[in-house]
Amino acid sequence: MNTQELLKKVRKIEIKTRRLSDAVFGGEYHSAFKGRGMTFSEVRQYQFGDDVRNIDWNVTARYNEPFIKVFEEERELTLMLVADISGSTLFGTQEQIKKEIITELCATLAFSAMQNNDKVGLLLFSDQVELYIPPKKGKFHILRIIRELLEYEPHNKKTDVAGALQFLAGVLKKKAIVFVMSDFMAADYEKTLQITGRKHDVTGIRVYDERETVMPKMGLVQFKDQETGQVQMINTNSNKLRNDYATYHKESADYFHNAFRKADAGAIDLETKESYTKKLLGYFKAR
Repeated sequence: MNTQELLKKVRKIEIKTRRLSDAVFGGEYHSAFKGRGMTFSEVRQYQFGDDVRNIDWNVTARYNEPFIKVFEEERELTLMLVADISGSTLFGTQEQIKKEIITELCATLAFSAMQNNDKVGLLLFSDQVELYIPPKKGKFHILRIIRELLEYEPHNKKTDVAGALQFLAGVLKKKAIVFVMSDFMAADYEKTLQITGRKHDVTGIRVYDERETVMPKMGLVQFKDQETGQVQMINTNSNKLRNDYATYHKESADYFHNAFRKADAGAIDLETKESYTKKLLGYFKAR
């Protein structure tokens, strides 16, 4: 992809996702996630119904009438986008492949965070951490994140969710909002997720395609595993094969939901033909 093509793609995604974040997610994002705590704002005269525990006794003694301290939520947050760029994200039988949807999800969330003046960071992973961009503010930083999501070519093609979460725990010192976007075709990330969930506000978005849930009958078909590169002929008319295929997907989905539930983290299922706008909006409103 040359520079001109890349800039066109960045601009196209910016227009689409920023419109969504401005019109739909700005307020919802703001209300869905809490700040780091309460900070002192001002002192005012006591009014009936105020909490007496907030009385400022020094000011009260000085003016000989009760004054209270007013606190407001410290709104500045850090949003960390953790995006799977392994080989399996290149699959999709609808209008978009999984990687394209993950890119748009990241961009929409990033622009929503920018409206709230939050820092945004990016972690791209396969079975290793491919790229880490520390959290920063500003439009140019967001556009850099989108460029990397579009342009970055991973060195490896397999998936290691646990490794990405472990790296994240080492580099993020303060509490952050963490969105992990992947098809979660991986295992053994439950314990690492629990450790991450104790410190950060974590949400997993599992992006999948309907052809990964049910294998259609098409006779003998040549399949290529995007993560291993292995090519083999498969008889899709075999009932046992089709049942095993469906069972694998269900077990993978069940593991995802159980792992995130045990970590007290949010979980979203998103099929490639579904609207991620509706899914995100519903999730924000439910928090």
